[in-house]
Amino acid sequence: MIYLPIFGGLISAVGTILEKFTLNKKHITIKLYMVASFLAIVLVMLPFITIFWKISPQALIPKNLIIFSIIIIFSIIANLFNINALKHANITKLEPAKILEPLFTILLAIIFSFFVTNGIYERNLKVIIPAIIAASALLISHVDKSHLKFSKPFIFATLASLFYALELVTTRLILDHYSPATFYFTRCLIITVISFAIFRSNLKELGTKSSLIILLIGALWAFYRVLIYYGYLQLGIIFTTLIILLAPILVYIFAHIFLKEKITPKIIITSIIILACVAYAILM
Repeated sequence: MIYLPIFGGLISAVGTILEKFTLNKKHITIKLYMVASFLAIVLVMLPFITIFWKISPQALIPKNLIIFSIIIIFSIIANLFNINALKHANITKLEPAKILEPLFTILLAIIFSFFVTNGIYERNLKVIIPAIIAASALLISHVDKSHLKFSKPFIFATLASLFYALELVTTRLILDHYSPATFYFTRCLIITVISFAIFRSNLKELGTKSSLIILLIGALWAFYRVLIYYGYLQLGIIFTTLIILLAPILVYIFAHIFLKEKITPKIIITSIIILACVAYAILM
């Protein structure tokens, strides 16, 4: 189970790169991509959803429906900010802002743990402290003077990270009432309908090649989120987030082996800190 969040982190990295590649095309607008990307997720999940469908009656009580609605709102806001940022800036310029998401997630999960007392949010300091240290180390390793230019895309990426974190932490409140696949499919289906109703995008403008790439992106995000939700249910939000932080280390290693990119001392130190934090949380 521990390996699944690592795999999910790698999928997330590939998905982000493909998203940027697609959004670089002039004919793909923010509104068009918003509709197409969520429709792609729904389409790729549709053949599997009958197998993994599970929803309890508790999911339909008014309180939980309100929480689900809040999650939808957080998700729409996060995605609009994220797509806007990716459309107008390079990934490297946005990286420090995007890396804030795990730190926001950990901090929000800690805050939620004081108000929700049924044990779904960890309050174990043996997990919380190394998670904060690892997330902070990863953030610091990606920040330098050239990155600290608070352009509009950078601010949008930061807000996207915040709202993604709010969405993920809030999701845990009702995730027990669904299977991970059911929850993500339902969430994306509703967002698809809302986005199409608002933006009225003409999907024919995508073209065949872009449509296929967006379908691939949809498959990656579906797989990623379902893995993350399983991690939340089995390992907890903070521990899952900590494990995901191992993914950048694997990216550094692969980039060095296959792309001959240099591994700097800062990256080596950060990797050691993250590995030590994960090892401490697992073994203690």
